[in-house]
Amino acid sequence: MIVTFFRLIRIILISIRYGLDELVLSGIRHPVATRLLKVVRLGRKYNKPRGERLRLALESLGPIFVKFGQVLSTRRDLVPLDIADELSALQDRVPPFASELSIQCITKAFGKHPNELFASFDPVPVASASVAQVHKAVLHDGKVVAVKVLRPGMLDVIEKDLAIMRVFAGLVQKLLPDGRRLKPQEVVAEFDKYLHDELDLQVEAANCSQLRRNFTRSPERSRLIMVPEVIWKLTSKTVFTMEWMDGISVSQTDRLRNQGVDIKKLARMGVEIFFTQVFEDGFFHADMHPGNILVSGQPATLGRYIALDFGIVGSLSEFDKNYLAQNFLAFFQRDYRRVAQLHIESGWVPATTREEELEAAVRAVCEPHFDRPLSEISLGQVLMRLFQTSRRFNVEIQPQLVLLQKTLLNVEGMGRELDPDLDLWKTAKPFLEKWMWNRIGPKGLIERIKHEAPQWSHLIPELPRLVHANLARDHSLPAMTAQLEALNKTQLKTKRVLTVVGIVLALNAFLFLWLAVNAGLFN
Repeated sequence: MIVTFFRLIRIILISIRYGLDELVLSGIRHPVATRLLKVVRLGRKYNKPRGERLRLALESLGPIFVKFGQVLSTRRDLVPLDIADELSALQDRVPPFASELSIQCITKAFGKHPNELFASFDPVPVASASVAQVHKAVLHDGKVVAVKVLRPGMLDVIEKDLAIMRVFAGLVQKLLPDGRRLKPQEVVAEFDKYLHDELDLQVEAANCSQLRRNFTRSPERSRLIMVPEVIWKLTSKTVFTMEWMDGISVSQTDRLRNQGVDIKKLARMGVEIFFTQVFEDGFFHADMHPGNILVSGQPATLGRYIALDFGIVGSLSEFDKNYLAQNFLAFFQRDYRRVAQLHIESGWVPATTREEELEAAVRAVCEPHFDRPLSEISLGQVLMRLFQTSRRFNVEIQPQLVLLQKTLLNVEGMGRELDPDLDLWKTAKPFLEKWMWNRIGPKGLIERIKHEAPQWSHLIPELPRLVHANLARDHSLPAMTAQLEALNKTQLKTKRVLTVVGIVLALNAFLFLWLAVNAGLFN
């Protein structure tokens, strides 16, 4: 409790130092907040933009807050763009922890010292981040591996910081006018999930294994990207051992060019990898920044991408994939009415939304982009603007789509760094058209039949027996007979009632006429 109290005091002091209190108060439209804002501004001047001040504050608060800033930068549907752009520059500048702690962690996980588990183990880490650090080692069969070790004591630290974040999120949601729309509590909950997934290295290893399986299923895919093999016998929740991958950072274009790598082809391959993961697999690496992407410089695999760090991945359902593909294609064809229809059909827009109003809003977002050269159009920015426009129509954007939009921005940025003239549209449109044709054309029909065939192989031989059994089943006949008898009885009762009513009405009419004649009404 005392530790948490002092941590809270430190957070408050750093917030004041970087003027975060002013940022919060300036967003509250209340007389008391206005007076407080005048007080806190006395003698304080800030020459740096608000996004930079927030980034510096998060870096001062430590690795957990840095991670939070990184996740927050992906929520461009909620966070102002200037802040999101600044937070995307956050890096894990964390010194490594003691090698003895790594050795203790490995020994605890597998019951043996690293010197017994490996033919050689380098105690000096080759890389260090906020959650874990990596050591190089060699297995007894001569295979070189990377051993990722979780930073000790991380769980206790994050639970304390998350408790404080939840309190702040609750205050922001209650005090700020846009608090409910910004959903700070949901953002913290999302961060909580990501962080706990990253703290379980077995989850990351499973993500790595799935991605590797997806890209080794065919020679064409294998030529695009390499994913390290997981060494499962030396992997646990706190230790992740994988194949060692040598490569050149994708940002070192001069070095890649000197190695003989075709840079323009590399840029196109990056786009193809992204769309393959999203639309064919529905499972994508969601942290594709230059720090996690290398390029092979080895003669046998020259120019292939190498994926690292699988803590954050995204997944899409068949519905999500169809929705996105049709949206992209409609946008390529400038069919804004179809984009509006897709939003309504998806159920993410209220059914009462007027189609023509949403079409006009989408047109206002998309049309300006077509006045620019295709190589200057950002598909990620368009998608982000569509999400923002959708919010006006009370759309709840799905988290997996926001994660995809962030990944698309990363891929675009990386591709344009490699090739400033990269035409993302030209690269993506044929892929999407081919994907849609494979789904709705003859090939798609054949694939679906193949997928359902195992089930049909069990059902088809049984159909004659099931039909005969159903026809021969006599237990349904008494029920049907009883129903028919009940219906017949009801009909007879109705006839009797109608007959009686008819007789009564006829007698009444006859009596009325008799009285009328006797009274001389017809004389």
